[in-house]
Amino acid sequence: MMKQLHKQTSVNHRRDEEIPTSQSYSPKMLKHPRSLPRSINYLFKEQRLLFILVGILIGSTFFIFQPTLSSLNPSDPTTHSSLPSSIYHRNQDSSSGSSGFFSKRTFPGRVPAGIGWKSLRIVVTGGAGFVGSHLVDKLISRGDEVIVIDNFFTGRKENLVHLFRNPRFELIRHDVVEPILLEVDQIYHLACPASPVHYKYNPTNVMGTLNMLGLAKRVGARFLPTSTSEVYGDPLEHPQKETYWGNVNPIGERSCYDEGKRTAETLTMDYHRGADVEVRIARIFNTYGPRMCLDDGRVVSNFVAQVIRKQPMTVYGDGKQTRSFQYVSDLVDGLVALMEGEHVGPFNLGNPGEFTMLELAEVVKETIDSSATIEFKPNTADDPHKRKPDISKAKELLNWEPRISLREGLPLMVNDFRNRILNGDEGKGL
Repeated sequence: MMKQLHKQTSVNHRRDEEIPTSQSYSPKMLKHPRSLPRSINYLFKEQRLLFILVGILIGSTFFIFQPTLSSLNPSDPTTHSSLPSSIYHRNQDSSSGSSGFFSKRTFPGRVPAGIGWKSLRIVVTGGAGFVGSHLVDKLISRGDEVIVIDNFFTGRKENLVHLFRNPRFELIRHDVVEPILLEVDQIYHLACPASPVHYKYNPTNVMGTLNMLGLAKRVGARFLPTSTSEVYGDPLEHPQKETYWGNVNPIGERSCYDEGKRTAETLTMDYHRGADVEVRIARIFNTYGPRMCLDDGRVVSNFVAQVIRKQPMTVYGDGKQTRSFQYVSDLVDGLVALMEGEHVGPFNLGNPGEFTMLELAEVVKETIDSSATIEFKPNTADDPHKRKPDISKAKELLNWEPRISLREGLPLMVNDFRNRILNGDEGKGL
C-alpha cells in the first residue's frame, strides 16, 4: 500500500513538472494591460473630456471673480462676520488714505466664499456708557463678539438695549475693581467716571486697570486703556504733544482723576515691559455726542441741556479758557485704529479745533436758540486754561484724524438731548 502511494505521488510530481510555466494559472492573466491609446479612447467616449473641461472652466471662473477681502464694504456686518485674530494684528498699510478698519489691511490673494473665519472676542469695560456704547456698536457691526462689563454707576442699559437680541452681544453687571475671569482676544478698558461730578465721588482708575491688566496677562489679550488729556494738567506747552510730561497738582480736587490716569498709564507700561502684555494707550480729549449724560458737569452737555431747558448757560471764570471738541464717532474710529495698529503709544485722540468757552456758547446758541443767555460763575479749582491736542503722531502712524467739525456734530447731539429731555429721560451716560 505504501509503495503504491509513493508511486502515485511520484507520477503526479512528474506531471506537474511537464506543465509549462507559461501555461500556469494566474489572475493577472485575465487583465488586459492598459495602453496610452486605450486611456485616450476612454476620455473621448461619452463626452468625458468635455465634462472635464467644463469643470475646470467653472472652477477657474469661481476663483477669478471672487472679490478680495480688501474690497469688502466695512459698513456691512455680513462681510466681516468672522475674521481671525491673526489678520487683525497684521501691520497696517500706512499709505492708505482712510482711517477705516479694512482700508488699513493688505489681504494677499483671493479668498473663496464659504471659508469660515473666526471673529474676535472683545471685552469693553464701561461699555454701557457714552463712548463705550458707541464703540460696542462699531465692533458688533463689523462682526465681532462683544462682552460688555459695566456696574451702571454712570452707564445706562438704554444705550445698549438695541443689542440685547444680538447673539454676538453679552452684558455682565460687574465692577472692575473686583477681578473677573474671561477668555478674550482684546480688552478696551473704558470703565471709569469721566466727569468731575462722578469721578470725585467714585475714582476707580487704578484698581480697575490693575485687574484688567491681570486678565490680559492671563489670557494673552491685547489691552487698550483709555487715558485722558487730564494727564497734562494745566499745561505749560501748547498744543500738547505725547512727549509732554504735564503740569499736574497731585493733591488737588481733580487729582484723583488726573493722577489716577497717570498711574494707569504707568501700570500699563510696566505690564508691557515686565510681562510682555500687548498694550495700546489712548489719551482722549474732550468728546461730545449722543448718549452723553445730561448733567455731568462737562461743558458741552451742560450748555446744550441748559439751552433746551430755557436756562442760562453757565460759564465759569471769564470764559476765555480753551478746549478742543471731537465728535464721538471720530474718537471710536481712532480707538479701533489704535487697537488694530502696531504702535503702543500713547496717542492723543482729539480734535485740534480750539474754542474758548464763550465761542462754544455762541455755537450752541446758533444751533439751538439764538435768544439763549449766559450766566458767569467763579471758576473751579485747577481748571486748565488751555487744552489742544497735537495729533501729528496719530496722523502719521495710525492714519487717523477727526472728520466731523463742531458745527456738524453738535446738531446730532442736540437732537438726542432734546428727545431725552422732552420725554423725561433724565438718565445718565458716560
